Formats: sequence, C-alpha cells, structure tokens
Amino acid sequence: MIENTFIHENERVDDLQRKGYKIIQDKNRFCFGMDAVLLSAFARAKENARVIDLGTGTGIIPILMEARGYGREFYGLEIQKDSADMASRSVKLNALEDKIHIIEGDIKDVSSRFGASSFDVVTSNPPYMIGQHGLQNGNDAKTIARHEVLCNLEDLLRESARLLKPKGKLYMVHRPFRLAEILSEMVKYRIEPKRIRLVYPYVDKEPNMVLIEGVRGAKSRMTVEPPLIVYNKDGSYTNEILDIYNN
Repeated sequence: MIENTFIHENERVDDLQRKGYKIIQDKNRFCFGMDAVLLSAFARAKENARVIDLGTGTGIIPILMEARGYGREFYGLEIQKDSADMASRSVKLNALEDKIHIIEGDIKDVSSRFGASSFDVVTSNPPYMIGQHGLQNGNDAKTIARHEVLCNLEDLLRESARLLKPKGKLYMVHRPFRLAEILSEMVKYRIEPKRIRLVYPYVDKEPNMVLIEGVRGAKSRMTVEPPLIVYNKDGSYTNEILDIYNN
C-alpha cells in the first residue's frame, strides 16, 4: 500500500471520515483532539483566503479546513521537526501539496518570515498551560504541545496581529480559565474579540474549552454564541457535535 511509504515506526494512519482524507499520528507524540475539530468548524475563510495555522502539530486544522472548502492556500507552522515532518507526510498522503504547505519554524518570529499583513486568516490551537504548572519534561513533544514552553500567549497574539491583513481574522481554541487574559491581550494587539463560544462537556458541568474569533482593527462589539454541549447524559455525542464531525 502507498501508505506504507509514508509512515514511520510507532505511527498510525487515521481516517478523517471527510473527502477520504487521512492523517498520520504518532502514539508517543501529541495526537489531535476534539478541540482541533471544533476549531476547524468554528473558523471561517473565504474561497480565496490565505490561511496560516500557528503550531499546527499534525497539520489537522489546515487539512480539515481544506476539506470543508475553506481557503485557497494554507500554511502550517510547526517548531518541532518531527511533528512538521509528520504533518508534511500527511499532506502528501492526501495529495494536497498544491494547497497546504508545512513550514518548520518558530511562532515568535513568524511575521519576519512571511511579512506583515500577509494572511487573511490565522488559526491556532496553542499550548494551554502556563509556565511550570504540571510541567514534567520540558523537552517532551507532548509537554511542548500542552505547555507554554517555547512560546506564550503574548507571542501568539503579537505575531498574529502582524501577520493579519486589516480586518483579517484570528480563530483560536483555548481554556476558559484564561479567558480574561486572552481578551485583554487581544485588545492590546488590536485584535478585537468579535465572537466567542463556550464548550461544555455536559450541560450541568463547567465549560472546558472556549472558541474565539477576533478581527484585526475592528470596532468593539462581541457576540457570545449559545453554549456547545458535547455529551448527552448517557455519554453519547449531542446532535450538534455529530453534525460537526459529519458535515
């Protein structure tokens, strides 16, 4: 099978159930989760949009957005060499080399690489955890994906503001416990929060994710969308989550 030429030891190929696309993942590294899927559905990009995903990991967000028919050209920036290589191989596996480009690089200086006002849309599923909280091995791939080891929230928002064209859009998924900090930093860098949606595991539990849309240089006015509930009481997915995965 052609897949065998793309996968390395400890890796697997998962079917994304969308346009026949597949993705390569390493069980010993950070595999994508529901947050990436929800972000790819929450984000929007016009057909001719140029999109960059900061900290792309497996490349899941550009691949899913392309599958949904968004955007003309995608870039996925990833600092970890092995993850960037794996994402590149997923792009090749799906024959998307003409639309999705995986770049190995650092979020902290990405605007100097691509230039100011060079993208219509920025997406990111960044590390959620602050500093040393719960930190074990700072060089571990999973730790880098989950903790602000190599970049922090300010780095992400500063570079996003530089990359975005005027009225360009930032889409991000994060944790609600950092929402006040996120909104403050967005305003600091003139990315106006325009739309947020809280994600709840169950209707009677606290939210554990927040989806955020910001617009560079927009006027102040934010819409809080209805809550997104993941599970029914019996543990099955709600209809809306099923729609997100299936449409």
